[in-house]
Amino acid sequence: MIPYNPLDKLNLGKSVAQALLEQNVRGMKAVGEIKGAGIYAIYYTGDFPAYAPVATKNRNDAFDQPIYVGKAIPKGGRKGGISTDMSRGTALRDRLRQHAASIDQAENLDVGDFHYRCLVVDDIWIPLGENMIIEQFRPIWNVVIDGFGNKDPGNRRAAQYRSSWDVLHPGRLFTKKLADGVVTPESVLDKLERYFAGLSVELIRETDEADGASQ
Repeated sequence: MIPYNPLDKLNLGKSVAQALLEQNVRGMKAVGEIKGAGIYAIYYTGDFPAYAPVATKNRNDAFDQPIYVGKAIPKGGRKGGISTDMSRGTALRDRLRQHAASIDQAENLDVGDFHYRCLVVDDIWIPLGENMIIEQFRPIWNVVIDGFGNKDPGNRRAAQYRSSWDVLHPGRLFTKKLADGVVTPESVLDKLERYFAGLSVELIRETDEADGASQ
């Protein structure tokens, strides 16, 4: 038997993931002041038919199945270096508010049906914690439907295609300037149905749409 090593990468990741799951759940309709960077999980409790297998696990304050898991990197974190105080800045707050705005703009979703929990984490543990939670729960907006976390690409990438998330949930303002790809709401729902049936599916990426459109 291999001795338990609390400093093993896998065990460290599990401890970060567990700490996130122990945080209180709050509504996304009014994301409050949050200081720091870290990881978060978003939960859905609404009545969008295709998401019923997710919503039923979260109702009655259960919150057992995230629909999306993400991270908020501290300012300058993507450029390297070590941040000394993760409790500074507003990376988590800003990212969650961006997500709330995306949901609010979607024509067939209600931001009142979404909740979140978050954890301020030292920047070296952020990717590990995020990956562990995604691996544990396989949230559908991470592993099946791509694009929820997309930001306005600006004019530089305005020729790209709408993500599968935007195809299924139209309404985000910045997507009006993006082109239609080959992915349809029906194809996204079909893949989601197969995923819930336990079949193997690949993440529907906007790059897949671009490749398909060019063939």
